[in-house]
Amino acid sequence: MEAPSPHGAHDMSDTPLLVLDDGPVRALTLNRPKARNTLTVEMMSALEAAFADIARTPAVRCVLIRAEGPGFCAGHDLKEMQAHRNDADRGRAFFTGLFTQCTRLMGLVRACDKPVIAEVQGIATAAGCQLVATCDIAVASAEARFGVNGIDVGFFCSTPAVALARNIDRKKAMELLLTGRMMSAQEAREAGLVNHVSEPADLASTAMGLATTIAGKSTAVTALGKKAFYEQVQMPLDKAYELASQAMVENLLLSDAEEGFSAFIDKRPPEWRDE
Repeated sequence: MEAPSPHGAHDMSDTPLLVLDDGPVRALTLNRPKARNTLTVEMMSALEAAFADIARTPAVRCVLIRAEGPGFCAGHDLKEMQAHRNDADRGRAFFTGLFTQCTRLMGLVRACDKPVIAEVQGIATAAGCQLVATCDIAVASAEARFGVNGIDVGFFCSTPAVALARNIDRKKAMELLLTGRMMSAQEAREAGLVNHVSEPADLASTAMGLATTIAGKSTAVTALGKKAFYEQVQMPLDKAYELASQAMVENLLLSDAEEGFSAFIDKRPPEWRDE
């Protein structure tokens, strides 16, 4: 697999997505810096293929999504979209396929049984902000900014709103959607979109530190827990507790739970079998 060049470097390849394994952590680097890493059909196809491969690769224990250049992701490519205005149906079929694909991609990120961390060094707007909101954890540079500013070009960010409204207060989400204003990294952290804000020079090490910590846990336990977490948050309280209780029982029956308890009692590090 091809290693990504350092953040801020010029586009080194025609490949839209660079993939690198750093021990148990797989880094997926969006690699269209001149276009602010927009989610073209090609880029989303590359991400879909990457997540399909991750699902087949037990050695991967955590995933990082990062990007080349000054911007993390500026959403969909407006030039690609505009090019289909001259289609016989004025672009309806292309637009429908585009958003179907984007929804499928976000579903793959959420359904991935490995935790996914967004490492955001610059702007994350529209579907780029949606991608950050969909990841399990987000780490941002102090210079990063976030927005759902399609309204500025006559395009309400309805699909990004789905993920955004599940991360932050609905009134704040509507303000951002209706005004197009950008949030600073600090405001995004305070709103709940971002977990950590770091100095630009420390961003990669902060994100990798989190990824390495998570990769050191039982993958069987994290997969079970991630699935249960996202299922229960959509449920009424009684149903959420019912599902969570069932998940706890299934968790306790895992070999790694038995090993973890024994290791704690014996005062030794656990030896995970990931089962």
